[in-house]
Amino acid sequence: MKRIFEFVWPLVGLAAVALSLWLLYHEFQGASLGTELWANLKRIPPRDVAFALGCVVVAYAALAWYDRIALRHLGVSHISWLFISLCSFASYAIGHTIGASVVSGGMIRFRAYTAKGLNAAQVAVLVALCSLTYGLGVMLIAGLVSVFDPQWLGRFGGMLPEALTSPVTARLIGFALLAVVGSYVLGSILRLKPLTIFGFRLEYPRPGIVGRQLIASPLELLGCAGIIYFALPEAGNPGFFAVVAVFIASFSAALASNAPGGLGVFELLFIKAMPSIPQAEVLAALVVFRLFYLIIPLLISLVIVLAFERSRLALALREGPPAAPLEIARGAECKSVGAPRM
Repeated sequence: MKRIFEFVWPLVGLAAVALSLWLLYHEFQGASLGTELWANLKRIPPRDVAFALGCVVVAYAALAWYDRIALRHLGVSHISWLFISLCSFASYAIGHTIGASVVSGGMIRFRAYTAKGLNAAQVAVLVALCSLTYGLGVMLIAGLVSVFDPQWLGRFGGMLPEALTSPVTARLIGFALLAVVGSYVLGSILRLKPLTIFGFRLEYPRPGIVGRQLIASPLELLGCAGIIYFALPEAGNPGFFAVVAVFIASFSAALASNAPGGLGVFELLFIKAMPSIPQAEVLAALVVFRLFYLIIPLLISLVIVLAFERSRLALALREGPPAAPLEIARGAECKSVGAPRM
């Protein structure tokens, strides 16, 4: 069954990409998209480009903090901030682009952190806690936006059932999400017994760890949404927090689709949720997001991974191959023969 899912999930992701691109094609059919897209990219002021780049730095710094928080939970303190930042950067840049980020990013973390002395179980906990940190941020921000601006789900009218897009439902969903976050915080404060979910034992982190999680994840999400916000035009712009809410919904759906890089899925949902801005201008902002947050970091991360693997190979060559068991036994025998008798 496991091997079947290994083939099914990539197919599901590719199917999601194909369907989304087909729908996008029909959205822009008849438009001179290439010309409009380039014109809209050129109209973004240099100041806003600089702000967008600053948001990229904020987002990836917060992602590095995810790893630092997880290592602190594990009681690991000997790994430098630089190593953590490079490992986190490469893990997320590659994971977000090729899809199945927990698996692909997890493999990079496994290679990096086992080289620093962590075992497989510790890396698994680290990956799980990073995913939990992201989920907490999504629930916290989506909950707050849904409670204080319940109209935002109406932007997905026609894509979601009407019952889900009503302000009353949105506010109820918001309170439910905040209740989940509050329960997690309460469990940490009261030091409740670990939860066992599908055989996985989840221990509540210490309150200090939880506090850091509830800062790092919203910071990362605000940074990501800020890239798009500054790339959008002022005319028709619904405001920063509306962009944040739409980003969370679109990006989370893209991750859930398992599509490589969320290609097509993310764009389709975001464009549909921004009816007050011309579609070509929204697409230009999303191109900026993909370039700054995904494509350029991917190229840099490949260099980082290659440099790391090259250093590991050089270290292995310097140390030489491990001695065979027979050679070890013979060496021990020689030592015992030559040892003085007592």
